[in-house]
Amino acid sequence: MSAPHQSAARVHEVRVTPSAVHVRTEDEVILDVCFDGRRVWSFWVMRDARPDADGQGWTAPWPSSLHRYLDGRARITVRAHVSGAELFDEELSFGSGAGRIAVVDAEGRPLGIDKSGRLALTFDTRTPDQVAPLLDSIGEVLAALRAAGADAFLAYGTLLGAVREGALIGHDSDADLGYVSRFTHPADVVAESFRLQRRLVAMGYAISRYSGAAFKVDVLEADGSVRGLDVFGGFLWDGHLHLMGEIRTPFRAEWVHPLGTATLEGRTFPVPADTDRFLAATYGPSWRVPDPAYVFETPESTHRRLNGWFRGIRVKRQEWERTWSGERLAEPALEPTDFARWVYAEEPALDHILDVGCGRGVDAYWFATQGVQTHGLDFVPRAAARLAARAASEGVPAEFGSFNLLELRSVLGYGARAARLEGRRAVTARHVADATDAWGRRNLWRYASMALHEGGNLYLEFLVQPGGDGRGREHLRTLPVGLVVEELEACGARIRHHEVLEVPPVDASGQPRRTGRLVATWER
Repeated sequence: MSAPHQSAARVHEVRVTPSAVHVRTEDEVILDVCFDGRRVWSFWVMRDARPDADGQGWTAPWPSSLHRYLDGRARITVRAHVSGAELFDEELSFGSGAGRIAVVDAEGRPLGIDKSGRLALTFDTRTPDQVAPLLDSIGEVLAALRAAGADAFLAYGTLLGAVREGALIGHDSDADLGYVSRFTHPADVVAESFRLQRRLVAMGYAISRYSGAAFKVDVLEADGSVRGLDVFGGFLWDGHLHLMGEIRTPFRAEWVHPLGTATLEGRTFPVPADTDRFLAATYGPSWRVPDPAYVFETPESTHRRLNGWFRGIRVKRQEWERTWSGERLAEPALEPTDFARWVYAEEPALDHILDVGCGRGVDAYWFATQGVQTHGLDFVPRAAARLAARAASEGVPAEFGSFNLLELRSVLGYGARAARLEGRRAVTARHVADATDAWGRRNLWRYASMALHEGGNLYLEFLVQPGGDGRGREHLRTLPVGLVVEELEACGARIRHHEVLEVPPVDASGQPRRTGRLVATWER
């Protein structure tokens, strides 16, 4: 794909409507869309917009993440990003047209669409005092990694900002560090990454893992905002640099070490020895040209290698994070599912419920309000953040944690904790077995067998047949009841009950959905 032009040449017309931005141009160009003078969204015209039927222009619909904000009035300005040429500037009305449009979070902090297409607290909305803790943490984490044997450096957008501008890039929303391991085998690189994670956890940092060789450090900014500091591991092998999450390129060790330095926001940090080659490997030869809409175009061969080596634990993570983002994270209704009511009716005297795949945490919170100590576990723990905070403030006996059925250490760790609980317990998993693969199901059975080795039941609900209304198709796969029974019995479980329920469709003209329910135990 050719790089965008560095001027506004031959952009003949820009129109903005409540549904889209319309552009007439013969050239690829990056456009910034501003609300009342503040950049909120940027896009490449030919890459991101769709061609009009008449062949005369391009139409870029408003991103779905902005839809809920487009109600009111705003001064919309469209500029060519590199040249700054103003191509459109008008007061417009959206939706009801009442009030000013404010693209802000629940605390009133300004949001912008970052390089990943997510609404975030981008750096161009933050003050120096607000980002100072992030810079402090960059220095602290770099020192900790160095003490643990990893000579880490600024990477990706953070390196780009330091080299090109000496500052954090305005449209970016996180900070990136990288290191090149002394190991050359992926298994050793993974073991080293977990060792580095443990060191940072011991320092008090909250860590969430992306893959076998990359993790995120949560950093609190001055106003309480949480900023991600990503740590990407890499290694040199077969004449190539492999760096999570996007790089595989011919490279030489002396282009990385010995590390040099660069200035970022007035502070000096380590950088690769040859920053030009490193940034060209990351962003291509045009890395010096600012591009707030940059998209990584990773070769399929690189994607396959990095997936096979390091990403087995994050299958469908991105899809689930999108599911539990934006407007879907508004305050949830507190009505439990029929499944939760069924479990509680079966066993009202439980001491513990271990709710695997708790999602928003509604069922887990409800179980806790019935007096049951509840442990909500999910692939994307932020989904339950609101109810976790509510439970803590109300003294409701519920706790929530990050749990990954694709990561054996997660399964064994939580399984060992559950095995030590005292009292009667049950494991619940609603639409979990049908949302993972065979490996994930095997680990679900492994976890349940550990948690229930001294008694208690596993309660499952899963999709047997989707309905005519299509509900349940987004993340779920169908599972025959016989297959689930066979897998559980092969793991030593005894099936106490199974049935198939028909769930009426939302649309009366559609076919009903069929859902399986099953109860199993490992009691000796």
